[in-house]
Amino acid sequence: MSIAAFARRIELETRPIHPDTRVALDKRWAELPEHAKTPEQLLGKCAVGCEGTHGVFPKCNLTCSPCYHSADANKVRIDGNHTVTEVTKQMALLRQIRGPRAHAQLIGGEVSLLDPKDHRDTLKAMRAVGREPMSMTHGDFDYDYLLATVLDEDGKPAFKKVSFAAHFDSLMRGRRGAVRPKSEAELNPFREQFTKMFADLKKEHGVDSYLAHNMTVTPTNLDEVEEVTRDVLAMDYDMMSFQPAAFIGDDRRWKENFEEVTIDAVWERIEAGAGQKLPHKAVQFGDPRCNRHTVGVMVDGRFATVLDGDEPKDIAARDRFLSHFGGMIFGDIPTWALTVKVIRAVASHPGDIPPLIGLMSRILKRAGGTRAVIRAARKGKVSFKTFVVHNFMDAEQVKPAWEMMQKGIVADDPKLKETQERLGACMYAMSHPETGELVPACAQHSVLDPIENIGLRKLLPLEPKGERRTGISNGKADELVAEGGSRW
Repeated sequence: MSIAAFARRIELETRPIHPDTRVALDKRWAELPEHAKTPEQLLGKCAVGCEGTHGVFPKCNLTCSPCYHSADANKVRIDGNHTVTEVTKQMALLRQIRGPRAHAQLIGGEVSLLDPKDHRDTLKAMRAVGREPMSMTHGDFDYDYLLATVLDEDGKPAFKKVSFAAHFDSLMRGRRGAVRPKSEAELNPFREQFTKMFADLKKEHGVDSYLAHNMTVTPTNLDEVEEVTRDVLAMDYDMMSFQPAAFIGDDRRWKENFEEVTIDAVWERIEAGAGQKLPHKAVQFGDPRCNRHTVGVMVDGRFATVLDGDEPKDIAARDRFLSHFGGMIFGDIPTWALTVKVIRAVASHPGDIPPLIGLMSRILKRAGGTRAVIRAARKGKVSFKTFVVHNFMDAEQVKPAWEMMQKGIVADDPKLKETQERLGACMYAMSHPETGELVPACAQHSVLDPIENIGLRKLLPLEPKGERRTGISNGKADELVAEGGSRW
């Protein structure tokens, strides 16, 4: 490599905003519907949105009501080669369209049904194109499986950090030790055990982790959200995500009127569990009817939001940051490169330093003051927390709305028009390399998953009835036994 080429490479690696990121962000903003182009919108300003996989391992070994998988999902064989190959293709298209960095979920059915090496190879394939992967799981696997996934054949860490999202709620059936839980509290030991595995991973092998706690909410467990929030806040989860149930997937699992659970009702109970108001209007991902979130610092049980929409100085700082630094990539970058990147960014906009210092001081004040933060830090009781509600849409509206969008038709029906607006502003997409399309998650699950899973049944048929294969998710025999159609 010539000196000139090396210099260009270093300049690009330390440029505050990568040119490919800038192109992807501008494209994302241009594609947003007008109602979503608000001052608090983060899509197109500092983020392209989240990404997910599809059509790779739809099978799951728990039964839940509701279940977002199509009726054919559990009739598809887990195949590691298929997963690695298809995920690699999907991530390549995402890199091409959405730039060099994004968060992507390794999602399908149950990720721990993958062979550990296949799981590891898939995470590597995602990271190879700048994706920050999060493995989506029900959490019912053993420490040995985690080690086999995270460590290579020589027993050395394959990753510096891993991200997992574990789904725990009383609507799930088949978890070892809690086959039919009667309350959310009954699952707390399992929630704790999940975080302990990653604490041990850090202690024994030096691998960091980011952990999310997911919970589906229906009328059955809505009033338990407060208690879950309070309990999980005391555990080592970085994010708490709640999803009001939607009529998607296998209609044999729809037992309640999910429309009774609104995003407002869930948020109110989260705030009750946190013991305080959780400001969420300063920033927005996508459509506010779909997503609500807030990020802050938990200081010895007290939550200090990073941005408060009712504080003008916070909004001014937000606008400066989005205007000058939106799109900066901080993750998975060598320390030296990140240091130079930040120096270059600050040097370009020195006038932003006082407002940012002011924001830091307000965060400290919301946390109880500098002394309180120092005392909590000494006790190990300072951590970043994120609260999220994702409000998915019913397939009944998504199917016709999506079909019209594909034809360039704007719906006249108010409900379908709303659905189209929300799909157009979706923050969570799946890629289709065969067509070059990115598809909103609700359209993927409502329209495309059922078709894909029918095809996967032929491509990856289950083993002949009566055969068994050794367990790859929890160290015991994973018996392929049909249970009255509930599992297969």
